[in-house]
Amino acid sequence: MVKITWLRHASVLLEGTKRVLIDPWEVNETQTADLVLITHDHYDHLSLPDLKAVCGPATEIVVPEGAKSKLGGVKGKVHAVRPGQELNAAGLRVEVVAAYNVSKSFHPKTSGNVGYVVSLDGQRIYHAGDTDRIPEMKGLTPDVALLPVGGTYTMDAAEAAKAVADLQAKKAIPMHYGTIVGDRKDAEQLKKLCPIPVEILEPAVK
Repeated sequence: MVKITWLRHASVLLEGTKRVLIDPWEVNETQTADLVLITHDHYDHLSLPDLKAVCGPATEIVVPEGAKSKLGGVKGKVHAVRPGQELNAAGLRVEVVAAYNVSKSFHPKTSGNVGYVVSLDGQRIYHAGDTDRIPEMKGLTPDVALLPVGGTYTMDAAEAAKAVADLQAKKAIPMHYGTIVGDRKDAEQLKKLCPIPVEILEPAVK
């Protein structure tokens, strides 16, 4: 089974036969990752100090095309991607999904920001990135969906609960709360509204 650790904010660690880090930000991780997935170039998702700490020469990094130029000094093999692509990175299948705001201006669709479905040890794990509920979520059918619930910059818990039905996910884990925006009540609201199991993780980094 894949171990999923919510580090803080949108930072997630997946551990199985490979070590996968998603949007590491102020996480104090030093162990080298096999694969790093970056959803977009905002400071709380693309953090050079964190990337330099966890990326070695063998690390593969997947990043939206528009953010590739911001990886100066980071070791590893870089894959620049766009929504809708699929690729093999670090021996894992990675599906690139659009991520954007529908009625807000923080993350426009034109920016090319993304989320990911990564297949690890027989599980398909979806990290939505900074997004609202969008049509591209429909039918992704992940085993686990990591969904933002803090509102303001992303969807809130009510939207996330509706997104779960679009996704046809088996399980949901709330994220993107507890630091910049949102709190545990948002995670609990998702659990209350969601028709599938919701696991609320404690952040590994306070």
